[in-house]
Amino acid sequence: MTQFFSVADVDNLSQLVDEALQLKSNPFAAENLGKRKTLGLVFLNPSLRTRLSTQKAAIHLGMDVMVMNMDKEGWALETKDGVVMDGNTVEHIREAAAVMGQYCDILGLRSFPKLQDREEDYSEGLFRKFIDYCKVPVISLESATRHPLQSLTDLITIREYWQETIRPPKVVLAWAPHIKALPQAVPNSFAEWMCRAQAEGMVNFTIAHPKGYALAEEFTDGADLIHSLDEAIKGADFVYVKNWSSYEDYGKIHPVEGKWMIDSSRLALTNGAKVMHCLPVRRDLELASEVLDGPDALVIQEAGNRVWAAQAVLKRMLEQLQEK
Repeated sequence: MTQFFSVADVDNLSQLVDEALQLKSNPFAAENLGKRKTLGLVFLNPSLRTRLSTQKAAIHLGMDVMVMNMDKEGWALETKDGVVMDGNTVEHIREAAAVMGQYCDILGLRSFPKLQDREEDYSEGLFRKFIDYCKVPVISLESATRHPLQSLTDLITIREYWQETIRPPKVVLAWAPHIKALPQAVPNSFAEWMCRAQAEGMVNFTIAHPKGYALAEEFTDGADLIHSLDEAIKGADFVYVKNWSSYEDYGKIHPVEGKWMIDSSRLALTNGAKVMHCLPVRRDLELASEVLDGPDALVIQEAGNRVWAAQAVLKRMLEQLQEK
């Protein structure tokens, strides 16, 4: 594995999930694999779980870790080619990424979309240039359109907590209210991974969202799309709660009809569903406190599994480096 940007970078989902759970049962099984190797984590935006879990995963593998908060500590980056840099930008991504690649064996990058220009955000220009110029394996720590480490974590958590073998679980991605416009990266990625998992017989997948909040079709191929939350969650085994802004009317928030927050009364419509959220979560806006504090919430366990998702990916990258 030379890059981890989307589910397309994974050849066998089930094997990767199993490998992550094996690492969870024996975290230091490959602790010498990363000896004398350096992981660089580059953040252009805030992070809690992604930063700490990826660092922890690297430590389990024996790696050294360097963290760069580019938004606070680095020079202002220019990402466009062919421009005269006589404005606020100080360093071009060509040199910045190339230099980081000189210092690190593997790099991780986190960058949010601006939610102003859909074409610009969905081109993933920053990530693609970073990958091209750094010349080392790259892990997405979240980009404008995807958050693959979170999605792998989610699939690991579903596998871990689904004990039946007769049928795959019904998994529902449920839109939730918010006070500001949020990116589509997490729901895009979750949908993309669940559609792939559905194709491999691992889940049955439904997306529930109000009208006007459809995700890009490239991420939802194969999912059942429903505009009624109550209808969508009937018989659900897992409900994944997440807000996102409009894709069609890019980055905008539109009024919605009815209530879209999951509470205990709504949860009663499910098949005793476990409730998931990537965190951070706004209590009693996105998700009721009675659910978050109740026995059906998996948000903390899900966050804990971020370590094993990152460790499984790093392990594969280190193995590839070892083969060279």
